[in-house]
Amino acid sequence: MRIGVDATCWSNRRGYGRFARALLTATLAADRSNEYVFFTDEPEDEFLMPSGVEVVRVAAGVPTIQAAAANGRRSLGDMWAISRAISSRKMDLFFFPSVYSYVPLTGPTPELVTIHDVIPELFPQMVFPTWQSKLFWRAKVSTACMRARRILTISEYSRRKIVEVLGVRAERVRVVNEAGDPVFRRVPNLDLEPLYQRLGIPPGAPFVSYVGGFSPHKNLVSLVGWFHAACQQARLPETRLVLVGDYQTDPFFSCYPEVQQQVAKHPLQGRVLFPGYMKDDDLLALFHATQALVLPSFCEGFGLPAVEAAACGAPVLVTTESPLPGLLGDGAIAVEPEDGPGWVAALAGVLGDQGFRARMSAAGLAATARLSWENSARQLLEIFDEVPRPRATTA
Repeated sequence: MRIGVDATCWSNRRGYGRFARALLTATLAADRSNEYVFFTDEPEDEFLMPSGVEVVRVAAGVPTIQAAAANGRRSLGDMWAISRAISSRKMDLFFFPSVYSYVPLTGPTPELVTIHDVIPELFPQMVFPTWQSKLFWRAKVSTACMRARRILTISEYSRRKIVEVLGVRAERVRVVNEAGDPVFRRVPNLDLEPLYQRLGIPPGAPFVSYVGGFSPHKNLVSLVGWFHAACQQARLPETRLVLVGDYQTDPFFSCYPEVQQQVAKHPLQGRVLFPGYMKDDDLLALFHATQALVLPSFCEGFGLPAVEAAACGAPVLVTTESPLPGLLGDGAIAVEPEDGPGWVAALAGVLGDQGFRARMSAAGLAATARLSWENSARQLLEIFDEVPRPRATTA
């Protein structure tokens, strides 16, 4: 088969981009029979395209990862350019790793589209700053659901939500699980001093962490207040909260100003840290040093940072509105996203009990060992094989 891939989200630093890069890299390593053509509208910079694929570069006024921002949208000209470039080439199948960068194609090529979650549908006020952006998203997702031969998603939790919220028939939705990157693993005697220097705190100083975007549905404003209460309850006035993520250039709707206001309210200046975006080597050190990773979102399609942290031995506190409780078992404490007292108790408990953290660490390491991108690649290849393709025409 000749398989086309939308690679316009390849350089995205959030979960969409990581999913595309990890899944397709593993798929290319496992696949010895199919040809792949990647379509992109931006030059390679931080994340290089894999070898062994044909890369088609399409000129765009504004690259997709910039244009599809919370307060903007892709121009019709740019959408038409990428659609025409894809549609003009003969493909047996076309794969969109995210509906975020979806464009409708012309012609008979079957489309496979990934919908990671239904957060925009459940919490539109936390995702879209304007009614225009909300309408544009709805139109895009509706078109993708109507045209796709199969909808792909990242967990059984998300599959159920897609069927329930978007009304897609269950037999059209397939799951390709996410997994942590192999770089995230337990490393004995890892040098943590550069991490503490970057954070500007004394070596060995205790902290809990969050990794991800600053979108309102991540529940970070509440997290700051819960952290403050937990430190008072556990009598740990020196503990820090490290909020890792790109709060300056990320294109998605951001609650960063509101988080800063919450920090000032308590006050927690100097104890809530914003180191910005971290590359994997820095995250590896962070996950080894943190007392716990916290993911209190109102909803997560998967929750990859929690899985990656657990693979390094970090205890994790996670939202019940995700597949994480089932994936991580005793390696995680699961709390409902609006249960403030529950989050305070969980934070105070994990911060104040080293033995409890050690037990959670062992359970998380065992749970994450069962997940791999190699398994995910096999799931994707099976879906490729089952997608109906148009019959060849005869003269």
